[in-house]
Amino acid sequence: MTRFAPSPNGPLHLGHAWAALVAQGRAAVDQGTFLVRIEDIDGARNRPELADQFRADLAWLGLSWREVAPQSQRIASYLAAAQVLHGEGLLYPCRCTRAQIAAGAHGMGPDGPVYPGTCRPSFPYRGAFAPAPDVAWRLDMARAMEWATTRHGSLAWEDERRGLQQADPLPFGDVVLWRKDAPASYHLAATLDDAADGVSVVTRGVDLFRASHVHRLLQALLGLPVPRWHHHGVLVGPDGRKLAKRRGAAGLAERRLAGEDGAALARRLKDGRFDAGISLVDTIDLAP
Repeated sequence: MTRFAPSPNGPLHLGHAWAALVAQGRAAVDQGTFLVRIEDIDGARNRPELADQFRADLAWLGLSWREVAPQSQRIASYLAAAQVLHGEGLLYPCRCTRAQIAAGAHGMGPDGPVYPGTCRPSFPYRGAFAPAPDVAWRLDMARAMEWATTRHGSLAWEDERRGLQQADPLPFGDVVLWRKDAPASYHLAATLDDAADGVSVVTRGVDLFRASHVHRLLQALLGLPVPRWHHHGVLVGPDGRKLAKRRGAAGLAERRLAGEDGAALARRLKDGRFDAGISLVDTIDLAP
């Protein structure tokens, strides 16, 4: 079972079409189910009206799927998981601003500036877990790794294209699991959702390869099943940067409404024939 999980904060583009086709194709290999999950908890950026547009775009490409509950209906599960981690002394509150973090960062990590630990307590945090608009809740990464490896040994995970891996999330630093502006971070929500939906193969772009190290740790901390991962190449533009809504990648809805043949576009993508100036890159270290 695989899934495609778009966020309704902008139109789908060719990169999304590629990711959805890979996910459905991988499900077909196992004669499994292709799921669609709308990840709609991205604070003020969330545009609920785009969900119907996404469905129309995927149908236009010739895809069929089973839709599962959107993230906005799963907040109670995120809260419960955060409370479990808090109860183990692995979460602590942080009121630092982005500017403060950038100024004191311990270098750059996979998610950006590595949090310098300004608010990290010397001992496990035992105060109340109280989400608030001015508080982010961070995972004490070193303590979490010690907790997980003591109980589970090495945290192995398998990527179908790159083989057996050992989880090493320490380069991320103390990641945020409960955000100031949204109920849960991508790391926490996606990990919980995939487990709840019975996803057996997590298909996503190679740009998220390192994030899987964090997700494998969270699975160990929360007692979740461990899927396989399939990190596929991503489409990049002439500048070598991943196609993105914020960089003006042409939307699928625009092409659909202009009368383009979606099934023909899907066939071209499957054959590796992309639009002019667009290519497939299969390296972990993509241009930002």
